[in-house]
Amino acid sequence: MTQQFKIPQGLPIQPAQQRSIPRSRPVGKPGESFAQILESKLQQPELKFSAHAAKRLETRGIRFTDEQLQTLSAAVEKARRKGGRETLILMGDVALVVSVVNRTVITAIDGESLKENVFTQIDSAVIT
Repeated sequence: MTQQFKIPQGLPIQPAQQRSIPRSRPVGKPGESFAQILESKLQQPELKFSAHAAKRLETRGIRFTDEQLQTLSAAVEKARRKGGRETLILMGDVALVVSVVNRTVITAIDGESLKENVFTQIDSAVIT
């Protein structure tokens, strides 16, 4: 069985035209390798303190050493790996509510204020 194709008279046949595909902007700096860009994206962002948390820390006289900040950052990372989003972190006699997704401390409570306190809108807790 053979098929024949008939091309209607009067219709011009032309080759397909190439379209230009818009390119996305480069992510990194000029001369930066893919490995360098990937490494910078994978690095843990620094822990931040909201204005409210900074005020609470100041009024309650809570200060953190570099070692305590590293412990806090590690606790946030533990919560992130387990799927935590809003986490209560207990460090000694200080309680911190942290937005894990934003890596931001939302509020801080000292030992005296912890008594009979209720924490709401958290989905996980880390005790260090």
